[in-house]
Amino acid sequence: MKVEILKENLKNGLNISERMVGKNLSLPILDNVLIEAEDNFLSLTSTDLETAIKLWILTKIIKKGKIAVPAKFFSSFISLLPDEKILLEEKKQSLYIECKNLKNQIQGHNPEEFPIIPEFNNLEYLEVDNKKFCYGISQVVDIASISQTRPEISGIYFVFSKNLIKIASTDSFRLAEKNIILNSPVKKDRSFILPQKPAKEIINILTEKEGIIKIYFSTNQTMFEFHMKEATHPQVQITSRLIDGEYPNYEEIIPKKFKTSTILKRDEFLNQIKTASLFSGKINEVKITINQQNKEVEIFSQNPEIGQSQSVMPAKIEGDSITVSFNYKFLIDGLLNIKSSEVIFEISKEEGPCVLKPVGDVSYIYVIMPIKST
Repeated sequence: MKVEILKENLKNGLNISERMVGKNLSLPILDNVLIEAEDNFLSLTSTDLETAIKLWILTKIIKKGKIAVPAKFFSSFISLLPDEKILLEEKKQSLYIECKNLKNQIQGHNPEEFPIIPEFNNLEYLEVDNKKFCYGISQVVDIASISQTRPEISGIYFVFSKNLIKIASTDSFRLAEKNIILNSPVKKDRSFILPQKPAKEIINILTEKEGIIKIYFSTNQTMFEFHMKEATHPQVQITSRLIDGEYPNYEEIIPKKFKTSTILKRDEFLNQIKTASLFSGKINEVKITINQQNKEVEIFSQNPEIGQSQSVMPAKIEGDSITVSFNYKFLIDGLLNIKSSEVIFEISKEEGPCVLKPVGDVSYIYVIMPIKST
């Protein structure tokens, strides 16, 4: 293998590849990035056996070949090189690096020991606007909770039906659902549960990219692929195993009727919740009172060791006056995932599920359970 590549392009690729690498004592090859020189492209592959990232860099290939090298060490080393062209050459499982007046050699590993990454050639796929898809995932991804007893809620639930993608996640205390409208209907209704880690990697790697993302379907795995602008060739592929199991029928807990419906200024509501959180006790409780008569919402919290906080804000209120307590962290998470200037806050009953959603956007809903009164 012999390759000429710009330091900046290689470093950017390694920054992505090394995200999938951690210290693995039982299988040391996973600490490495697989470097392959193909036709006009240098590819970098890394995996933890559950998720794999493969990316391609358009560059000058002098000689084809491949080698596996320690990912984090190689990335740290490349970042210290001057911003010049780098010559990479593999000889007898060593990688030789030349740049300006520098010559270095890194001991590599047999690339044949690197795990085989599954291919998705000739499988059905769906095309979605990348930015819409990444934003949709970002609105639900942090709600999922790692659970050994209920692995299905550790992941993000995707439903593909007609001209719609539903993305949902829950930790049993709150739930988020995002709907994305497709330009054309899916050929076949499908669903899968994607682990939280690859879902976060999709956001981290692809959020800023304009274009189309392809979602490939398989029985127990899936792949997300984004293409280069300058060539009809993939730029990034994120492959992941799927979580086996039945996702809970979450739609049953979304309330259909409400005792009180309130419209609030999103930023003011968020800031008042954050202020009240500084005075909350061990269970993170903030008490919200909807006052129908005064058309106000009162937010109250107290901690015997610190003091108490009380604030009011005007609101548009329909329904009855009511007081309900919440974990402030859950309220803040929901409000941060809403970008509209106003939010709808609906309360079904004192101890029933409540809903936060943006005004003017029916595609997102956030359901939160109140703290039970003692």
